[in-house]
Amino acid sequence: MKAVRIHEHGAADKLRYEEVGEPKLTDPTDVIVQLKAAALNHIDIWNRRGLPGIEISLPRILGADGAGIVIEVGEQARNVKRGDAVCLYPPTGCSRCEFCLTDRDFMCLHLRALGERLEGTYAEYVKLPAKNCFPIPPGLSFEEAASFPLVFLTVWRMLVTNAQIKPGEHVLVLGVGGGVASAALQVAKHMGAHVIVTSSSDEKLTMAKNWGADHGINYVKSDFAKEVRALTGKRGVEIVVDSVGGESWSKSLGALAKGGRLVTCGATAGEHPSTDIPRIFWNHLKIFGSTLGSREEFRQILNFMRTSQLRPIIDHLFPLKEVADAHRRLEEGKQFGKIVLQVGE
Repeated sequence: MKAVRIHEHGAADKLRYEEVGEPKLTDPTDVIVQLKAAALNHIDIWNRRGLPGIEISLPRILGADGAGIVIEVGEQARNVKRGDAVCLYPPTGCSRCEFCLTDRDFMCLHLRALGERLEGTYAEYVKLPAKNCFPIPPGLSFEEAASFPLVFLTVWRMLVTNAQIKPGEHVLVLGVGGGVASAALQVAKHMGAHVIVTSSSDEKLTMAKNWGADHGINYVKSDFAKEVRALTGKRGVEIVVDSVGGESWSKSLGALAKGGRLVTCGATAGEHPSTDIPRIFWNHLKIFGSTLGSREEFRQILNFMRTSQLRPIIDHLFPLKEVADAHRRLEEGKQFGKIVLQVGE
């Protein structure tokens, strides 16, 4: 089969589009999916570069997100059958620890995820546990079905499970255009929230308003915390979605109303920002950190998408063999929404 692998860590030119052996069923609870589409995530870039603390054996097929058709089913797999159109839940755990036994594989100390410790979705076929396959919501294309699992799962846990978003609340989303931020905008709006977004690009702010954002702030031109205070009558917002970190962190805290909640899943602009601890306790702020989410939360997302008819934002489609160009677009921050690879085109 055709696949994209890295044989060593480095820049986008380390991605090799090549012929590799097809996966074989070795576990009766696994399935093989013929992929039609795979989506890019920042974790793919970090894995390609070599993320400290996460060692992956090489060569490795990258890619955590995908959608396709089940073509082989293990003898003990009961939730899917051949011919089913599925989207993929990316992580799986050890099945033995306290987290796995309570359906929290994503917190497993021995976590395995597609594209990291498991072969990923930048390929014509992928093998994974059958329990990680879920029906594609009605009306979604394979490209759309591949684009939402990782980011929407992360956003759902942040906004719904942790922050417990409510209709009418004000939500600030930093760095709109990225996968998580774009998904946060969509989920928050469908939940009835008033959404403020930030970006360094006026073009992206305009696009965000076309997708429902109520206000856009260019953080290069103005202090977004002060702008948020002005927009909310000096009160601040109930929720901040900050996957940026760095210098934005203190401003994110400054934009929160008393009793507000900050949710974070990344630190693309810096991992060790200064923080205002007195502001946190005097204003009764809550900070939630998370990555991914449970299978039950994934089921909730699927139900939400069915009833709301929400469709993920697709930025650009690339054929699998042009994966290096896709990675460069993501690294340069040119995207608004998800970059998707078409497999077998």
